[in-house]
Amino acid sequence: MNSFPTLFHLGGENCVTGSCHLLQVAGLNIFVDCGLAQGRDPLSDMSEWPVSPKKIDYLFLTHAHIDHIGRLPELIQNGFDGEIICSHPTKELLVPMLTDAMGFGGLGSREIKKMSDRIDDLSWGFECQQEFKLKKGVSFKLSRAGHILGSSFILFSLPVENGNYRIIFSGDLGNYNTPILPDPDVPDPCDLLILESTYGNRLHGGREDRLCQLEKKMLKALSDNGKVFIPAFALGRTQEILFELDRLFSKTKWREKKIPVFVDSPLALKITEIYSRLDQYWDAESKNLQATGDHPFDFNHLYSVARFRDHKTLLDIQGPAIIIAGSGMCTGGRIVGHLAQGLTEEKNNVFFVGYQAKGTQGYDIMKYRQRPGGYVWLNNDKTRIRAHIEMLSGYSAHADQQGLLDWVALMPEKPKRIKLVHGDPAAQKELRKKLINAGHNVD
Repeated sequence: MNSFPTLFHLGGENCVTGSCHLLQVAGLNIFVDCGLAQGRDPLSDMSEWPVSPKKIDYLFLTHAHIDHIGRLPELIQNGFDGEIICSHPTKELLVPMLTDAMGFGGLGSREIKKMSDRIDDLSWGFECQQEFKLKKGVSFKLSRAGHILGSSFILFSLPVENGNYRIIFSGDLGNYNTPILPDPDVPDPCDLLILESTYGNRLHGGREDRLCQLEKKMLKALSDNGKVFIPAFALGRTQEILFELDRLFSKTKWREKKIPVFVDSPLALKITEIYSRLDQYWDAESKNLQATGDHPFDFNHLYSVARFRDHKTLLDIQGPAIIIAGSGMCTGGRIVGHLAQGLTEEKNNVFFVGYQAKGTQGYDIMKYRQRPGGYVWLNNDKTRIRAHIEMLSGYSAHADQQGLLDWVALMPEKPKRIKLVHGDPAAQKELRKKLINAGHNVD
């Protein structure tokens, strides 16, 4: 007889980063994600977890963003020797993402190589929409989540006294009609849905609206020969922005402007190469573009900035120019150097295209941009915010409130219970109301 499954939320329960969940059933310890927290989000100590990392049987990864995978090296250092399970694209992205992150953690190159090899040895890629069996009667199925390439939501079928208990972990859900990515799959019925709620209280603009918005704001921003800085995460957001710029620069009026676009991020360049190699996982639109000779991540006057000395040169380039660099929340990376020099000039612009967590420099820039004398701390210096700041709606890789509601409504049957995670309290409060009004049972 198998007892009822037990669930612990060890990170990302009431905030947006640091996702980490423990599922105990049939004597197995199954983790879903093991991410780093960002900004002011809390991070639990592994020594205080209900189980030691040594006793974890499986670690499932919903996708390769650092706030879902970033503590994996620490987990291995503390004795984890189980299996890492994810989609095939996530396995391809896992080591490059973590190798880059470990470079900021004080490890030497030899230690990083050893850890990267260990992660690769423990990791297994699986196809979506196929059921696979684990030990003790537990099975799982990955399905496409539409958040970034390889992102998935996970259905577990767990043996209990009266049959099977089905739990879905949504991971991070994406939007429909997103460049490059197939739409999220339809979820199966389940007893318990663990649902993300990042934008549970917000609505995005449509894809056509956002492309039009990008073009209008870009034309205005570049009209005074300033620079446009786009803080973007290396994985997902950079490739999506390149896709949209490729659409713009396919127009004659944009081609004639010959405005240079720089991707100033070694990791983003490596990830873009991987995205290009994994074209079998693209959506139909991207495949069709490539078939006609229009590669969705390549266009005239697009330049790669890999070497640090080239980055230093780029800091002093004159506009007009578009510069894409990480990190997306401006907490580190090459974007910090660009902003330290460029935020003080009124002719420059910063386009934010993603969520800015409290406690990050990106959040502070958004918060203080319109205040007299507004400033942000960059490289330990107080930097005045004189550049024009924009938050472009519709570019989030997360589904908005309506998208989440629509995805849940696609289930053939209502889930017996919903637990909201991966969202601030205000977002969870509003989404909970909407779900309850739709007849759902929400914790």
